[in-house]
Amino acid sequence: MSIRLMNEPGVPAMYPAAALATYPRPASEAEIRELAALPLDELKALARKTADAVHGDRVLLRGLIEVTNHCAMDCLYCGIRRSNSGAVRYRLSHEELAETIRAGRRAGFMTFVLQGGEDPALAGEGLLRLTETARAAAGPEAAITLSFGIRSRREYEELRAAGADRYLMRFETSDPELHRYLRGGISLKRRLKALEDVRAAGLQLGSGFMTGLPGETDETLIQNILLAQSLKMEMGGVGPFIPHPETPLGGAMGGDLERSIRATALLRLAVPLCHIPATTAAGTIHPEGREQMLEAGANVLMPNITPVLHKKHYLLYPGKICIDESGFQCVGCLSVRVMGRGLRLSWERGDAL
Repeated sequence: MSIRLMNEPGVPAMYPAAALATYPRPASEAEIRELAALPLDELKALARKTADAVHGDRVLLRGLIEVTNHCAMDCLYCGIRRSNSGAVRYRLSHEELAETIRAGRRAGFMTFVLQGGEDPALAGEGLLRLTETARAAAGPEAAITLSFGIRSRREYEELRAAGADRYLMRFETSDPELHRYLRGGISLKRRLKALEDVRAAGLQLGSGFMTGLPGETDETLIQNILLAQSLKMEMGGVGPFIPHPETPLGGAMGGDLERSIRATALLRLAVPLCHIPATTAAGTIHPEGREQMLEAGANVLMPNITPVLHKKHYLLYPGKICIDESGFQCVGCLSVRVMGRGLRLSWERGDAL
């Protein structure tokens, strides 16, 4: 299958900017279904070709900070779910957060991703004050991404005014019944409404999904890709489901690497301009999981710069890599891994195209 450009006749306009006309255009539903049936190596090659055409050989660095593992939610797959009494809970203080960001700025990071559970302490003014702390520490040049679950449109607008640039909230699955089951009765419709509110608030939108969830089918994967495409995400993450023993799904079979790689490649071809991370979860289930995601079109890496004292307690799933060392130490290793794939690390902000 060849890659068509956005300015070719008959191609629907997904992105309005005329300057994007020479970029590869999004695959149609029929093409996505055809692509999904290709041998993995052929699919990866097409996805990497598209990534090269849009993003070049750059792999953007984001500094990930896991702010809190307190969570009011009880999602069946998550290690920091409310009912996990074995979780060692923590919250970064404003001072810890500010110092981590300042250290990141000194190291060269231009984007910080602040992530956490839906912590009751961050309700109302809590997350607003945290965002103001992050913006003050990062300065005006760096980008701030938040990922703290469902909020109201007004709250997203206030977070934007306080200094946030982007908001990340994965939909996890496009299957409404599976979503409701996994999230304790919360509907997919509600999640998607929150994503609409993020976009309406003027924040760059990030979302994505897991692969290998109990009950998903091959058609679920196709629908996940189509939903991601319809959202026109600026950022999109894919990661394998890894069962956590202290959850109701602890005995389930986890997702495999090939399915996650295939999903990454399909996402790249469906949403060419999207920034796609090579996720830690892929690196957890295979020593070269992140490298294979890069080969499949990913263009972002997010070293975890959470203080080492706390990062070992943010265990969404078991076996998480790089929890006993500083994320700043990881950058050198990541550079070698990236260069081995003919790519290079970039410290740019990497805003939406």
